Amino acid sequence: MKIEDEKIVSLSYDLTVDEDGQAELMEKATKEHPLTFMFGMGMMLDAFEKNVEGLQAGDKFSFTLSPEEAYGEFIEQKVVELPKNIFEVDGKFDEERIAEGETLPMMDAQGNRLMGSVLEVKSEVVVMDFNHPLAGETLHFDGEVLDVHDATPEEIAALTQPFEGGCDCGCDSCDSDHECGEGCC
Repeated sequence: MKIEDEKIVSLSYDLTVDEDGQAELMEKATKEHPLTFMFGMGMMLDAFEKNVEGLQAGDKFSFTLSPEEAYGEFIEQKVVELPKNIFEVDGKFDEERIAEGETLPMMDAQGNRLMGSVLEVKSEVVVMDFNHPLAGETLHFDGEVLDVHDATPEEIAALTQPFEGGCDCGCDSCDSDHECGEGCC
């Protein structure tokens, strides 16, 4: 069976980026813990899907995606300083969750949900990066197709159900209607 729309695909792969002339491993999907997705549903980068389309179980692949094909160029304007008071819970700065290296669900002024990485906590501001962690990187994938099969009704249901226990922003304080609760986003 070939990889095509509405097929469940399982892959193992190594994702590397070039760091100072050396290949740095960024992500690994193994045979024991493969990447599994439904092809053609927008779950993966378009360019990624184009490179595996038509492959079958047992086929190996190796391809490179430019920043434009992947997560875009790094945009300096997406690194912003936000006032510390917006991170207060009950009048106190949330030092536990707002720390360097943490990734947080946030919402912009237009109500769009986005993820931000805390770069630095200063005395009056929190410096956050709203670029994708792999923005500006050339991505190289080496892997193998492990399985391709028709989607079962259970797999379709699992892929189309809302996030269990929360909303699609990734926080855990959402109500039963999957609306963000207090302290979320």
